[in-house]
Amino acid sequence: MINKLIDKNNKYLSQSDLKDKLVKLAKGQTPYALIITCSDSRVVPEAIFQSDLGEIFVIRTAGNVINEGELASVEYGIEHLHIPLVVVLGHTHCGAIHASIHKENGKYLRPIISRIQNNILDITDEVEASKTNSIKEAYCLKEKFPNYKGTIASMLYDIETGKVSIL
Repeated sequence: MINKLIDKNNKYLSQSDLKDKLVKLAKGQTPYALIITCSDSRVVPEAIFQSDLGEIFVIRTAGNVINEGELASVEYGIEHLHIPLVVVLGHTHCGAIHASIHKENGKYLRPIISRIQNNILDITDEVEASKTNSIKEAYCLKEKFPNYKGTIASMLYDIETGKVSIL
């Protein structure tokens, strides 16, 4: 499997305009959006939003839950990179949402599941729970960064259709 990664990297390096992009990006980044989303391999913001290198600043964590590490990354994005848009992007068929609804356990999952359970309360429909979780995480950002002048929004990505909806 590691050779597969190296092969994919070599294919990436063979792009005709890549060298110029990398030289430019080495001087700095100016992403237009910061997206906090799930670690799910089916949810790839760069592909979903057809973004090029340097366009979006992505933070990935199970269930798009925002804890201390994620807050530090958001702080960097909005205060140092001056990103004007922050999006909490939830998705359908989320394993973290499923685990939270069904009260599954795990040594390291516990803090994430607890946070999602606090966000969704008694919601048992997974799509509604994903929406609610994303909305509440966006509100968390508004509370943590009250002086942020940009836009904070929540969205939902439908894995079956590829469509993104604003919540």
